[in-house]
Amino acid sequence: MDARSRGRRALLAALPVWAFARAVPAFAQDPRQSAARTATLAWLELADAGNGPATYSAAARRFRDAISLEQWTAGLRSARDRFGPMKRRTFVVVRPPEPGTGTPQGEFLIVMFRTEFGLRDSATETLTLEREADGKWRVVGYLIR
Repeated sequence: MDARSRGRRALLAALPVWAFARAVPAFAQDPRQSAARTATLAWLELADAGNGPATYSAAARRFRDAISLEQWTAGLRSARDRFGPMKRRTFVVVRPPEPGTGTPQGEFLIVMFRTEFGLRDSATETLTLEREADGKWRVVGYLIR
C-alpha cells in the first residue's frame, strides 16, 4: 500500500470519529435547559439594573401570588445593597430540583451562577424557574449566598 492510500484510509477512519465528536454536544443540549438559562439571564439583567417592578412582572405567577410588589422590591433592593453591583457572572449549572424536596406540581429547573459583586468577591446566585402553561420559563425563586 502506498503512502497516498494509507493517508486516505487514515482520513476515512478519522471522519466518523470527528462526526461523532461534533454530534455529541448537540445531543447533550437540552432545549428546555437552554430556554431556562436564556430566561434567567434576561431576568437577571433586570435585577442587575435594580428594576424591582420589572423583575416582579417578569416572574412566574406563583412568585407574584406569594409576595407583593412592594415586599419584593424592598427585598431585592436590600439584598443587592448588601452585595453591591454585579461585576461578573459565570454560569454553573441548570438542573432539575432534587427529588423529595417538596417541589409542587409543575415543571421546574434550578439555574446557578457564581457571581462577583462590588461588595462580595464570590457569591452563588440560585434561581428556580417554572415552566408555565404558555411554555415559557419564569423565575419563581431567587437566592444569593
